[in-house]
Amino acid sequence: MVLGYSTKFSQAELISYTCCEMSNDLSPSAKKHLAARVSYYREMGIYDFYRRPSDESIQIPLAAAIEPTQEVTDASPLPVTQDKPSALKAIREDIGDCTRCRLHKGRKNIVFGVGNMNADLMFVGEGPGADEDEQGEPFVGRAGQLLNNMISAMGLKREDVYIANVVKCRPPGNRTPEKDECDTCSPFLLRQIDTIQPKVIVALGAVAAKNLLAMNDSMANLRGRWYDFKGSKLAVTYHPAYLLRDPRQKKEAWKDLQMVMKYLGLKPAAKNPEE
Repeated sequence: MVLGYSTKFSQAELISYTCCEMSNDLSPSAKKHLAARVSYYREMGIYDFYRRPSDESIQIPLAAAIEPTQEVTDASPLPVTQDKPSALKAIREDIGDCTRCRLHKGRKNIVFGVGNMNADLMFVGEGPGADEDEQGEPFVGRAGQLLNNMISAMGLKREDVYIANVVKCRPPGNRTPEKDECDTCSPFLLRQIDTIQPKVIVALGAVAAKNLLAMNDSMANLRGRWYDFKGSKLAVTYHPAYLLRDPRQKKEAWKDLQMVMKYLGLKPAAKNPEE
């Protein structure tokens, strides 16, 4: 959301500034709509806003620009349809044959998401690899096989959970998705989360964790704790591809999964992924 080009505002600063500068134009209802709108953009991953010098010859009251149709009582997220199949289909249709970022140039298939639409547990990775790009399904290569083993160790099946990625197209050479690519694609992931409404989200790796939490921190600091995220609990663990490169970290990943299992009341299978 770009309000101009010269002065940068955070979400709270924007609301405070606008309400002060335009106090004669804003009704209580318009102020609530402004807060709701800014919160909506934050949910979509847009955090910074800009103000440009206004043309004094043009007077557009903010209340008229917002055009409220009903009273807003809070800045809660918009309600999610209970028809999950239709909601997910609508998200996929909105993605379409996407060309929004450079990743579309080298992809074979858009990798949307797969699994139980009523899952209590959702895994989020960073992006598709070569096997995923070929088959159009997340986590089907070697890393996917390890993820399946991790899920089985938790006493679940792959069909019991929902799996998605931050970006839906394979980065060239399996490189890490860049920030602008994640920013372009992550709103679709957020809509998937809103639709699935899992009890727990597990962010697989630093890219997924940092994009979902909007935090730039080390895995050591991000792991081992709970985060509140869009009505769900979010935990962070290592990406299966990283565990393939450094199997010593499987024990640490198992600790993260045990924390999730305890919260969900799951009993482990006979073997765990470090075996």
